[in-house]
Amino acid sequence: MALSDPAPPVVQRPLLALALRLMAVFVLSTLVMLVKYTHSSGVAFGEILFWRAWPTVPILALWLAARGELSRLKTRRMPAHVLRAVLGIAGMAMTFGAPLLLPLAEATALGFTTAIFAVILSALVIGEKVGRWRWGAVLAGFLGVLVITRPGDGHLAIAGVAVGLGGALAVAMISILIRDLSRTEEPIAIVFWFSAFATAAFAFTLPFFASAHTSQQWLLLGLIGVLGCAAQLLLTAALRFGQVASVIVMDYSALIWATLYGRLVFDKLPPLTTWAGAPLLVGAGLVIAWREHRQGVLQKRAQAREPTALPTV
Repeated sequence: MALSDPAPPVVQRPLLALALRLMAVFVLSTLVMLVKYTHSSGVAFGEILFWRAWPTVPILALWLAARGELSRLKTRRMPAHVLRAVLGIAGMAMTFGAPLLLPLAEATALGFTTAIFAVILSALVIGEKVGRWRWGAVLAGFLGVLVITRPGDGHLAIAGVAVGLGGALAVAMISILIRDLSRTEEPIAIVFWFSAFATAAFAFTLPFFASAHTSQQWLLLGLIGVLGCAAQLLLTAALRFGQVASVIVMDYSALIWATLYGRLVFDKLPPLTTWAGAPLLVGAGLVIAWREHRQGVLQKRAQAREPTALPTV
């Protein structure tokens, strides 16, 4: 992936980034619960995905038009937006598909493997040197996956586990791409172009899934669209104002919301194996975040100690 010319650095605001990510996790957890509930009410998954994507386009377009700021959607990096859309569409389908095949808590826990996949991608794709701490965290994380899924036990659908892990891999790839896009693009532009491409893609499948709905189902679909827009804006803004390794720690609060929604809405609590495996995943993610933050600090200190050339007199 070719990077664009360097742009003026974005001012980092760590506390704001953490708050935005925490809000995003709550909104996204609520959105996932609504998708599962709406599907259980009889709405096809393909139609839910369409309604998740398309309201964002008119909402953002009308808001920018009212402010006379449609120029904020201009971009010189359309190929990067297309790549982000392709990954985002696949990631969206798997992220929302996993909770349909698995209980909310288990699907959420599998999503924590995003940090683990990010380390693997850094080593294999970017060529980053990964030390024993992060490789150890990767192994601990996958051990947590084994504890939660209990292969051969049959208590979790294999297809659901595969979809959940696939969604986590897609999110890891998307996070890296969004971080690069945020160097030159505004969060609202990144969200708009993804939603526009996703809407077009899902519209092609809509004739195969569309059906009549009750007033309650229409309300649920509307909420899914609005919350989807809010979640994307919050996630993208968090990555603009903070490092991935720093804000990702907020993602683990999703397990709290998934457990709460699972009990209140679906009358289901996770088994003991999920509570045993989830700490391994969370711990692995925290170790990875800590090591990446530490490396960033050491790099800045090293750059600060580098001698600068004396001016020519």
